[in-house]
Amino acid sequence: MRPAPVNLGDEAVLEPRGLQQLLEVLNGQGYRLAGPTLRQGTLVYDYLSSIADLPRGWGDAQEGGVFRLRQLQEPRFFGFGVGQQSWKQFLYPPRRRLWQARREGNGFQILPPEDAVKFAFIGVHACDLQAIAVQDKVFLQGPFLDPHYRARREQAFILAVNCGHLCGTGFCASMGTGPRAASGYDLALTEILEGERHYFVVNLGSERGREVISRIPHKKAQAGEREAAARALSQAAGQMGRTLNATDIKALLYRNYENPRWDQVAARCLSCGNCTLVCPTCFCHTIEDSSDLTGELAERWRRWDVCYTVDFTYLHGGSVRATPRSRYRQWLTHKLATWIDQFGVSGCVGCGRCITWCPVAIDITE
Repeated sequence: MRPAPVNLGDEAVLEPRGLQQLLEVLNGQGYRLAGPTLRQGTLVYDYLSSIADLPRGWGDAQEGGVFRLRQLQEPRFFGFGVGQQSWKQFLYPPRRRLWQARREGNGFQILPPEDAVKFAFIGVHACDLQAIAVQDKVFLQGPFLDPHYRARREQAFILAVNCGHLCGTGFCASMGTGPRAASGYDLALTEILEGERHYFVVNLGSERGREVISRIPHKKAQAGEREAAARALSQAAGQMGRTLNATDIKALLYRNYENPRWDQVAARCLSCGNCTLVCPTCFCHTIEDSSDLTGELAERWRRWDVCYTVDFTYLHGGSVRATPRSRYRQWLTHKLATWIDQFGVSGCVGCGRCITWCPVAIDITE
């Protein structure tokens, strides 16, 4: 297939070898490829060198407190849901040095910051696209911008993947965040297997995506191929493992600060913070200042933190939220209610990670 002119809004078709060529083009443009792969028997987001690193032929089974890989009968490249990690780890790293200075005579020299990595994210699900959009609101909109986040985010190329499979704990369909990627991507793939044929229907989402696709063999999608992609997405929407009625959910939570349900959940909650660490939108952090033993070097670091610890809200005289009940209520109410007041959007994208990775299977949709 020879490259043909494509325009924004068009749909193209790629064969599997075209996916490899796409990664080669991105690599040649200086992008650091990051995407799903298998490490030590689990699904992680890590650096990629080729499509051979993708978890082809592997899927997952997820329920409350349960994540298992399973081998598929089909050689799909993207036959899985989301793992415990998210793209947050690349745009908003768990540890980030904010400032560094070295003593010089009677003063200090401020050392230059680290260069921002130019990432290409391969296989971003629709729910995670929305999560990136939510963090954009937190870090890039309003009076206070995060320059470290902005430096990585502005350069990022996003190759999204539309979900076409069962999602055990996900509820993106009821949150309006999936399974189809609606915006925020450069290119979006829908993987189709029909008999012996294996191909991707590609949606173009940006001028940058159009330029990349024009460099590799493809063809314009025909009606039958577009219909196959639509059927796959419709099937996925009907296979959500959970639903959440988000209608007036903010007012519902505001009316129920003293509901006994909080005590029932708190009796199970371990205050481990897993739900916040796996959440693709949570951004709580702490700041640590340090110097070496000689006093020659001083640094300031930002580190992820979780609102489930007693120390997180410690002020002079004690913690503001001293009980598991109050901490779980704070997390859930912030995620689904006060977040909307702060940023104009829900802090939950329906990915289901907090359900899967909760050791006692607390379910946010309940």
